[in-house]
Amino acid sequence: MTINETQDDIIAEFEGLTDWMDRYAYIIELGNTLEEYPESDKTPSNLIEGCQSRVWIDAKREPDGKIAFRADSDALIVKGIVALLMRVLNHRTPDEILDADLYFIDRIGLQEHLSPTRSNGLVAMVRQIRDYAKAFKMLDSEKKD
Repeated sequence: MTINETQDDIIAEFEGLTDWMDRYAYIIELGNTLEEYPESDKTPSNLIEGCQSRVWIDAKREPDGKIAFRADSDALIVKGIVALLMRVLNHRTPDEILDADLYFIDRIGLQEHLSPTRSNGLVAMVRQIRDYAKAFKMLDSEKKD
């Protein structure tokens, strides 16, 4: 499934939830789908700057060249937002991540229903994921040289 197909699925799921309390409940539920994030990896180097809550994201390269992310948060709603980002961007190539237009965020109304600090945190999470993609892409180009 492509990034856009995944985003379209998310948009369709949220269209069925017209009340924002139901949407928040669903986002929190999605947070429970994240893989267990080891306490030993909740280090300052994996902590995202700019988030009101504590959010950890790390990445490693898969043998096929895609990036595998792991993430967690200490806030339920933020953990759900991280789960949405992981659903769209996890196990993708650096180019797919860097070229992605994350339109689902606006289409489900997420940006407008977050507090300014949570909205800044969302931007910081996306930036960190893209920074990982840039770093892996640079490593690829160095290997070719």
